[in-house]
Amino acid sequence: MSDDIRPSPKHKPVSLFITCILDMVYPQTGVSVVEILEKLGVEVRFPLNQTCCGQPAFNSGFWEDAKQVARQFLTAFADAEVIVCPSGSCASMVRHYYPGLFKDDPAWRERAVWAASITWEFTEYLVDGLGVTDIGAKLPPTKVAFHHACHGYRLLKLGSQAQALVGAVEGVEIVDLAGADQCCGFGGLFAVKMPEISGAMLDDKVKNINACDADVIITGDSSCLTQMNGGLSRQDSPRRVKHIADLLAEGLRK
Repeated sequence: MSDDIRPSPKHKPVSLFITCILDMVYPQTGVSVVEILEKLGVEVRFPLNQTCCGQPAFNSGFWEDAKQVARQFLTAFADAEVIVCPSGSCASMVRHYYPGLFKDDPAWRERAVWAASITWEFTEYLVDGLGVTDIGAKLPPTKVAFHHACHGYRLLKLGSQAQALVGAVEGVEIVDLAGADQCCGFGGLFAVKMPEISGAMLDDKVKNINACDADVIITGDSSCLTQMNGGLSRQDSPRRVKHIADLLAEGLRK
């Protein structure tokens, strides 16, 4: 099912796919997502038997292991009407790779195609799915710049959605980050398998962040956030990157 004929997510409950990193490292970001959705009147459900999307195994070439994890995902979200994920990379895994992963298994492929059709990245769901850009948030005068995470930016065509949401926050001025669409060097297992190249890419990103005239850098992918904040911390930089959901939720609490 192509993206242009996906079923509308409006007036349907959302099943939240929180992802591994958010669950283990940034649970507050998950809370921020729920706060925003509930502020918009969206019913949020949380399947307790969800685990991983299978991307680490898939990217390593262990497709049979990835299938096992993906089957658990498809089972956990079997009753979902809309799946929302605050991570471009994990949403991309379900949207772009699940159908192909089960190309030789018709029954599971049908389930994978359906899951792909109802899965939305968080900002994409708000802007493209619900047609919402202004959630009623406000902040003290704040300059904000964006890091466009690779999977979301290139596979899901994300970027404008986050800018629309943040641009509508009272008190925010959007500024440019040099190399905003340049990879931070994480790339999942790429950072493990090719640490020297990954580190060089991260150094470039940290240099641009430190030189940016912004109070805060935001992204929509927690793996990139972890990579960049790790690099900033090791260089004793006071700058930090924030998930867009946390920035928006902060604006709702003011």
